[in-house]
Amino acid sequence: MGRRDKSRRDLSRAMDWCGKDLSTAEEIVDALRSRYGKYKRMSRQALVLNVRNVLDARNNNKKRVKEDEEDDDSDEGAGGGKMKKQRRLDEQSHVERRNKEKSVSSSSSSSEDSGGHISTSEDAKVSPRIDLTSDCLRGSYAKMNSSTKLAPPKQRRQGAGGGKMKKQRRLDVKEKSVSSSSSSSSEDSGGHISKLAPPGKVGPTFKDFGGIKKVLDELDQYILSPLLNPPLFGKIGAKPPSGILFHGPPGCGKTRLANAVANEAGVPFYQISATQLLSGVSGASEENIRRLFSKAYRTAPSIVFIDEIDAIGSKRENQQRETEKRIVTQLLTCMDGPPPGGGEDTTAAAGYVVVIGATNTPDALDPALRRGRRFGREIALTPPDVHARAEILSLVAQRLRLEGSFDMKRIARLTPGFVGADLEELADMAASLCVKRIMDSRKLQLSGDSDDGDDRSWLRQPWSDEDLDKLFVTMSDFEDAVKLVKGSLTREGFSTVPDVSWDDVGGLGHLRSELNNYIVRPIKYPDMYEKFGKTLETGFLLYGPPGCGKTLVAKAVANEAGANFIHIKGPELLNKYVGESERAIRTLFQRARTSSPCVIFFDEVDALTGRRGREGDHLVVGGLLNQFLTELHGGDRRDVYVIGATNRLDVIDPAFLRPGRFGNLVYVPLPNADDRVSILKSIANKRPLDPSVDLDAIANKYCEGFSGADLANLMDKAIHVAVKEKFQSIESSEDGDMDFSDCTIKMTHFKQALSSVTPSVSKQQIKHYEEQRKKFQSSTGRNNMDKINVGPSFAHE
Repeated sequence: MGRRDKSRRDLSRAMDWCGKDLSTAEEIVDALRSRYGKYKRMSRQALVLNVRNVLDARNNNKKRVKEDEEDDDSDEGAGGGKMKKQRRLDEQSHVERRNKEKSVSSSSSSSEDSGGHISTSEDAKVSPRIDLTSDCLRGSYAKMNSSTKLAPPKQRRQGAGGGKMKKQRRLDVKEKSVSSSSSSSSEDSGGHISKLAPPGKVGPTFKDFGGIKKVLDELDQYILSPLLNPPLFGKIGAKPPSGILFHGPPGCGKTRLANAVANEAGVPFYQISATQLLSGVSGASEENIRRLFSKAYRTAPSIVFIDEIDAIGSKRENQQRETEKRIVTQLLTCMDGPPPGGGEDTTAAAGYVVVIGATNTPDALDPALRRGRRFGREIALTPPDVHARAEILSLVAQRLRLEGSFDMKRIARLTPGFVGADLEELADMAASLCVKRIMDSRKLQLSGDSDDGDDRSWLRQPWSDEDLDKLFVTMSDFEDAVKLVKGSLTREGFSTVPDVSWDDVGGLGHLRSELNNYIVRPIKYPDMYEKFGKTLETGFLLYGPPGCGKTLVAKAVANEAGANFIHIKGPELLNKYVGESERAIRTLFQRARTSSPCVIFFDEVDALTGRRGREGDHLVVGGLLNQFLTELHGGDRRDVYVIGATNRLDVIDPAFLRPGRFGNLVYVPLPNADDRVSILKSIANKRPLDPSVDLDAIANKYCEGFSGADLANLMDKAIHVAVKEKFQSIESSEDGDMDFSDCTIKMTHFKQALSSVTPSVSKQQIKHYEEQRKKFQSSTGRNNMDKINVGPSFAHE
């Protein structure tokens, strides 16, 4: 209804401007279409209908006024009728005078704001467009300008001292007027287009950030210095930076840092999300951008912060709609400064409007945005390392009630892949665990010996001061919270750290020692290795017969190190589309680097590292291998440990086997007698074995040539035999009841299982693997590799 009334008022006003000599609706329509482009674009039939409605409404108003006058004359006599008629005339003249003043003020302010530009289009002949937001803003500035012009005479009468006080008061009123007009325009526009930070608002400052000292120094130089000391750049004839781009993963503090910059500078701050600028009406998005920058230039020096700027500033060549391209072009134009001819004040303030953008994908932005004088400065907020996480935890812990000693570095080492938002969530989780600990003890006191588990009356009991004084967060609360909170950077593409420990791995003691020296200790004690200039080999290749525990060893290493773990199963990175396999490898190592320390385990790595130049290979396979080689050695591999496992060493490209890539080659042979006993005991650790079972005799007498997988299969077969025997005894009993007593695995079950289990690796295959190992060592000259070989039976003779 409001839009319809507005259109009718515009049409009525345009009809008045056409002249009073037009009598019929057709004549008025012809005049309107000849003078105004707005009505020329409308259909003639619809316009004629609207004009007739306006004429009918006017005639009805005239009749109503005439009837009211006749009623007044008949009811109240001559005196009363004249008074009412005069009152109506006064009210009508007052309304007309007020509308006229408002129209003059709006048009004069509009001419000033437009920078002196005169429109020559046909639409310019129409009455000024009624925009509540623009009218409120222009009216506020018109009043401000009028009050400023009347102030000087009062200054002269009050003398020097009073003049200074009046001048200061007038400046304060001007600043408040600008703030109120900007905020009101944002509310009246039907959406939160911009936000002007109120003076004195408590918010984040640079003291609330940890681990980004270098970034804060850059902000002092590029933003705070030009804003707080404008003459610096003008003295040397240079322009201050006009744009800063914050980019980095989510949760690193881009938005919070922009608010801290505004609080440190103490200037008007316009914060907006890029999606708030978009509109479904053609041209409205560009108008929102112009309005935002117009406010910023009027209140300069100021800061404009556009969050998620990639929503409106993405590459134009990738956009399909012309509207999206116009939005990017409008943003580029506004960042270059105010339109020419905007007056001396506007031009002077252009260099003091700083535009800050924030995005997670800087590569998606249009190249024109990332040049000088626009977003010429780019600041990367990378995921915090262990030292930065320790500083952030110290700041976050300041708002908590702590008890006991805290080792923030230890918690920082336990939280790889955590960003600032995750560390705050970690502190909240630790506080929740603290509350839960006190609530559990309080529940025992209030509920007593009640067996009703659904009774929650104790929750309604008020907390005493003594109970509240017990609320302290301890180091154990943080350690428990680490197990419950998952880092943002490890939510995609990372595997759960396996629950396999070295107790589940039988034998392989020498391999455990080597992996502990090269992987586990550098992760747990990085400071010690940094003192020696850590340049240790970070690539391991486990090879040998299948079923010897290569995958189990890699999982145990990841569990003991406590690092992030990525498990790649064979050829899962391969893709039928050209270039997608290489992208998958790049993404894999990029995730590992951002969440270091990290262990990457390639199971069946021969599927990705086959020899190049074989007959039938495609060029795509060569590109995949080259990308893999580059990431293994050419890229930044700091704190990224790579473990590969294969039983086909002969098909792997030799380039992968040199130092710096899979430099440590470890042969994992079949277990000997002692290792078989250890493996059987680790497998039977959680099984109900009968005391009469002799695992040493089973491993030494009956399991010659068995691998670890064969021994696990033997245990499963023995369990099946025991369960089958139990069901047979139940079926043969008279009552047929289930008897769960004496559910154990006996020696007879193992003997029956041995009849159906044979070694999975034949003697011929064992001989092949041994010859392959010796041949590889002699061809590469790595005679010292016997020191890393696992198992007493394959020790160097």
